[in-house]
Amino acid sequence: MPLALYALTVGAFGIGVTEFVIMGLLVEVGADLDVSLASAGLLISGYALGVVVGAPILTTLTARLPRKATLLGLMVIFTVGNLACALAPDYATLMAARILTAFAHGTFFGVGSVVATGLVAPDRRASAIATMFTGLTVANILGVPAGTWLGQQLGWRATFWAVTVVGLAAIAVIARFIPKEDGAPEPSDWRADMRAMARGPVLLALLTTVLGFGGVFAVFTYIAPMLTQLAGFSDAAVSPILLVLGAGLVVGNIVGGRVADRNLPLALLGSLTALAVVLAAMAPAMHSQAATIVVAALLGAAGFATVAPLQIWVLRKADGAGQSLASSLNIAAFNLGNALGAYAGGLAIDHGLGLGALPLVALAFPIAAILVAAPALLRERQPAIAVSGD
Repeated sequence: MPLALYALTVGAFGIGVTEFVIMGLLVEVGADLDVSLASAGLLISGYALGVVVGAPILTTLTARLPRKATLLGLMVIFTVGNLACALAPDYATLMAARILTAFAHGTFFGVGSVVATGLVAPDRRASAIATMFTGLTVANILGVPAGTWLGQQLGWRATFWAVTVVGLAAIAVIARFIPKEDGAPEPSDWRADMRAMARGPVLLALLTTVLGFGGVFAVFTYIAPMLTQLAGFSDAAVSPILLVLGAGLVVGNIVGGRVADRNLPLALLGSLTALAVVLAAMAPAMHSQAATIVVAALLGAAGFATVAPLQIWVLRKADGAGQSLASSLNIAAFNLGNALGAYAGGLAIDHGLGLGALPLVALAFPIAAILVAAPALLRERQPAIAVSGD
């Protein structure tokens, strides 16, 4: 794979740490800012909704800019946002800073996905996207456990200071390795692009993304208190278990991309079915610490095996129209799923169902995703993936 792909991976790593590390620090943030666990969980939902709002807006505003300049500008927003998180004096300011940081997220992955697919042969495009998203998986296998440990030892603000440094590093490697384009992208009619995004097949693909990731985040958001309060692990054990979960993410992401290059319907339906099976097994598994560790790894693998197939499916359904916008909207759909999943989990907790009910709440999401996507996927043939370079 070209070095430019790994430059995108560094940016994805920083974004992944920012998005996910808060899950391991909910207790610390809640105690420091004097808010409930459910309110602290809304910092994840707020971030996700920031992605949903920011993705189409920033993608449209930057459509005429060279993609390298766009990626650099987005990483500057990301870095400033994390600095604001580190300095936030209260819950409201932290929420606002999280939303500011989130504005860069969707467009970075949207534009980055199009850049990534333009760097490789057509039959390796899903793998190229998976390589970029490896930054997210490495963020989970290394960044999130390290950030959780750092936040527990030195206070949660130290984690955001560290991510600010990662943002500066991402700016440097993107500036060095992403190739310059010959001029700006061809001007596009954003109204026509939006009409293309409103077509039934595109909306169905986006809905599948929302539902699939909603299932992941209904439990992922509250994984730290589930590990300590249900499975009986100590606070010190949370980071190592997140490391195991992160290893599952890496494996699932790579496998999902490779299978999607060969058979997209199989990759999508197989990963969603695997996610449903893991969530169904999670509730009884939490009564055993050994089984909990195994299920944590499988949750990571099944959840992130869906990423590259879902991204490619949306790009295919967009059929060449507004590729950056389609890609960004799918990132927004991932994060809408994150927000809905976190909200559904918080709702279950607030209504007295408890942490033990979260896997069953989460299970409803991938089942719904399968019901939505299966008819269309089973009718599909396997044409070449149409992803334009502009």
